[in-house]
Amino acid sequence: MSDDDLAWETLAQETAFSCPGFTVEHQSVRLPDGTETDFDYLSERPAVVILPFTTDGSVVVIEEWRQAVGRINYGLPAGGVEAEDDDLTDAARRELREETGYESTTMEPLTTVEPANGIADSVHHYFVAHDCTPTASQDLDVNEAIRPTTTTLDTLRDAVRAGEIRDARTVLGVCYHGMSKSDEA
Repeated sequence: MSDDDLAWETLAQETAFSCPGFTVEHQSVRLPDGTETDFDYLSERPAVVILPFTTDGSVVVIEEWRQAVGRINYGLPAGGVEAEDDDLTDAARRELREETGYESTTMEPLTTVEPANGIADSVHHYFVAHDCTPTASQDLDVNEAIRPTTTTLDTLRDAVRAGEIRDARTVLGVCYHGMSKSDEA
């Protein structure tokens, strides 16, 4: 338990629901004022998100059906870290290859975020991949329907700016990449 006076004390915890992609954890907690209550959150394995550039500077993006919102999502390749991944870079290389068929000679860490830490323990590790070439076949999971394509970074940024891309992982990756590039100037 944290010594901070804002910290909650966990009194008990159990898994309320489990499926292949995530669990819902149920906790009994004591708040700083002494109130005892329940707290539920989504728990999932860490994920990687890749901003992949081809040898000519194009960006590899994917079009993927997202059942929860009932539409095609346009964005960056991403996926969960697997037990067999030796490190996060291996996970990023694997996800890039599986979802797009592209492989990269260079994979650089960009940032790590907790995208919804009020309701989930999710952690997303972002990478920038360079010199990507289509050298493999897609190897999609049973519940994935993905079409890889390429675009320019400017077109991708314009789509983010215009609100045409609503996928938070993609928006954050494009924006953070832009911030890191402007810091170098």
